[in-house]
Amino acid sequence: MAKILDQPRYKCALAAMQTVHSITRALPILHSGPGCAQKLNDNLGTSGLFSPNIFPCTSVSEKEVVFGGNEKLKDTIENALKVIDADLYVVLTGCTSEIIGDDVESVTKEFASASKPVIYANTPGFKGNNFVGHDWILTAIFDQYLKQTDKREKGVVNIFAGIPMHDPFWLGNLRALEKLVSELGLTPNSIFGHGRGIKNIDKIPQAGFNLLVSPWVGLESVQFLEKKFGTPYLHYPVLPIGAFETSKFLRAVGNFAGVNSKRTEQLVAQHEDEYYYYIERYADVFLETRIMSKRFVTVSDAQYSLAVTKFLVNDLGMFPTRQYITDGTPEQYREKIIEEFKNLNYGIEADAQFSTDGYQIHKEIEQADFAGYPLIVGSNWEKKLAQEIGGHFVNVSYPVIERLIINSSIAGYGGGLKLLEDIYSAALTKLSL
Repeated sequence: MAKILDQPRYKCALAAMQTVHSITRALPILHSGPGCAQKLNDNLGTSGLFSPNIFPCTSVSEKEVVFGGNEKLKDTIENALKVIDADLYVVLTGCTSEIIGDDVESVTKEFASASKPVIYANTPGFKGNNFVGHDWILTAIFDQYLKQTDKREKGVVNIFAGIPMHDPFWLGNLRALEKLVSELGLTPNSIFGHGRGIKNIDKIPQAGFNLLVSPWVGLESVQFLEKKFGTPYLHYPVLPIGAFETSKFLRAVGNFAGVNSKRTEQLVAQHEDEYYYYIERYADVFLETRIMSKRFVTVSDAQYSLAVTKFLVNDLGMFPTRQYITDGTPEQYREKIIEEFKNLNYGIEADAQFSTDGYQIHKEIEQADFAGYPLIVGSNWEKKLAQEIGGHFVNVSYPVIERLIINSSIAGYGGGLKLLEDIYSAALTKLSL
């Protein structure tokens, strides 16, 4: 029996055009049907340089289905090089071009001597969603663009985290991670957002190690870097939010990089001292039991379901009900993610369920016992549910419809305080004046 995807929280693999879009002066070229870019670009914000409305597209029609689209793709690439001034051109394939078997690799290789690099990635929607598509894009760039080098710069760290644009806090979180790494005396290198781009991509093979902060997205691409360049990687599976996890993160990175432990502990103490200063200032608010939730549920991708669960249990002492992971996590990564949900403070374990059925998830939440006001942390799909069951709602993941997030972060010490603001602001609306 066919399954219906109700309340989708991800998009098809072609939406990984947003990964390209987030690299300054990189341009996606779509070998797909007309309208794909417009349909998939339902997030607020762009790269600031290229609009998805001007992405070159072959607009595959019946003619190409019958006779093939190689020539049309070649013409589209040639015209893109003439008309649009970019530093990197990335061809992405849609479902139709993959089904009819166009030789995209051969076509892009014809532009090996072009003035700017042209590469390709196979991203048909029937092979996966934009979470795996993100890895396919990164691996394509690392494989086809980067060249071998014997140069190594000790202390340089390539940082990879949430999916650009799809993750509403992607840029703020990435900058927060960069700041934490730099405070350890290391030099962070990232490729997304303002001031990065091609010049930072060129530095990737020279780094001392790669840092992946994600439960599973990005693992394929950092493993490829290890295979191609021999660059070791640290996989930290939890986006650090709040004092407990961020201090743990700093110690893990510092230990992996060989940073003096005394320096790391001084940094941790400095941050925790300031963090708990703010907690103490608002202790009366945090001890308000009339309207604050005792139990919570997350309905999000693996990154935020895990990170928020760790924060709410380890920093706030709240109890988890069942937690829902909605990103279509591949089977090979699920066991380790489930283990992380069991690795919480105070002997608490969270039951994690992988599901893309929004209807069923909401039915189960309606029947759960929250012992008071429910706290629901998830996407905009959960807003109506929270209203119906009288709960508090915080929107942290796609789709985000009713809030604008420019460069905010919920990562790190400051990110934990920001998430506390959001949670308690939602809860305080229940107080009657």
